Amino acid sequence: MSTLLLILAAANLLVLAYFVAFNVFQTVLITSAGLSLGRHHRTTWCDDPRRLLGSEVAPPISVLAPAHNEAATIVESVRALLALRYPRMEIVVVNDGSTDETLARLADAFALAPVEPVFRRRLDTAPIRGLYRSRLHPRLVVVDKDNGGKADALNAALNVITGELACALDADTLVESDALLRMVRPFLRDPRVVAVGGTIRVVNGSEVSHGRVLERRVPRQILPGIQTVEYLRAFLFGRLGWNRLGGNLIISGAFGLFDREAVLLAGGYEAATVGEDMELIAKIRRRGVEAGVPSRVEFLPDPIAWTEVPSSLRVLAGQRDRWHRGLADALWRHRRMMGNPRYGVLGTFVAPTFLLLELLAPVVELLGLVAVGVALALGAVDGSFALLLLLVAYGWGLLLSLLAIALEEFSFERVGSPRDRLRLILWAVIEPFGYRQLTVYWRLRGLSRWLRGRTDWGTMHREGFVLAPTTTTTT
Repeated sequence: MSTLLLILAAANLLVLAYFVAFNVFQTVLITSAGLSLGRHHRTTWCDDPRRLLGSEVAPPISVLAPAHNEAATIVESVRALLALRYPRMEIVVVNDGSTDETLARLADAFALAPVEPVFRRRLDTAPIRGLYRSRLHPRLVVVDKDNGGKADALNAALNVITGELACALDADTLVESDALLRMVRPFLRDPRVVAVGGTIRVVNGSEVSHGRVLERRVPRQILPGIQTVEYLRAFLFGRLGWNRLGGNLIISGAFGLFDREAVLLAGGYEAATVGEDMELIAKIRRRGVEAGVPSRVEFLPDPIAWTEVPSSLRVLAGQRDRWHRGLADALWRHRRMMGNPRYGVLGTFVAPTFLLLELLAPVVELLGLVAVGVALALGAVDGSFALLLLLVAYGWGLLLSLLAIALEEFSFERVGSPRDRLRLILWAVIEPFGYRQLTVYWRLRGLSRWLRGRTDWGTMHREGFVLAPTTTTTT
């Protein structure tokens, strides 16, 4: 019994140390995010991004939108892309072997016509079946290809595009009209920048018309509502905070802008992983250190894109499982950087932090729950202390969520009506009860599946956007 008690004591001390380290880092991260946000506002408060509309120095941008069975949202998404304001832009939608009406709806809505597929094949991809251009919008190009996965579709688009910069989007993403004008700024002011990430917002429940979010609302359903809080926390202080702490190791695959040549020299997207977005950034940054070439990655809070998040437990479980497998795979593929001083802060701080405080977090959380539960049953730990620790953990997590909501409200005012703000706070309050434990389980399942070599993508069911009511005029 004494040996068991010693093991339990050691486990509880380990979990407590991890808890303290995790929350200290979160404090540093949110402080860094606040400083970065303040600096961003000071440098951009009088900057009108519309001045780039008539500028000859604006680099051409190609927008890449892979689509697989996106018939429910593809037309609205493409309309949103066509409404983007940027002086030199092309839009390349890749139909990645869809089995639904994705291609047919694109053809009907945008009057697609076949063109000769002439381009330089710098990255290997699944066969391309056809290339089309819209008669209504000449900037719109559609690539029809055999199914090869999202990474393969993005590589096919990289072969076809002509722009210096490539903006990678999910097909269900709605991008605000001035987002590219804002997103290109780091490339213009710093030649070391090779990738920029923007902010993703949850569109569920908001009204959409012709690819634009007309009325922003916080979802009424519990799952999309809690994910809204998660996204605010992850982007507004999570990724923003990394700007000052060694740079980001991930840019969301739903919305990122890249130097096309840097991506091609890095070998493009890796098709053999489900975390192609993080793997690409890790590869670009690692190659930059090894080759002595620019590899700076930045995150900006004000370019906004909207995405539909899962509204069912089954789909959400598959998504979080896949995300954690992708994180594990990216860190494993680039394990040479881990703790290696050759890679500077990337190797000695950024990669180890993602390993310890992101990848292994659900493992430690499970260990803590088991150790505390057994210790309480054996009377090896004081119940009042365990309850106090639980309350501190809950309170700190809630504080982080409320700070993210406050940053959003005071900086960008994206939330909506007072009722929406109250609803958002409600979702933040109830997030730790049940939902948090489910995400721990899903991430543990993802880690287990990665260890067993699982690389399946899963399915993502789209409900479709809430369309604004059409008004008619009678005489």
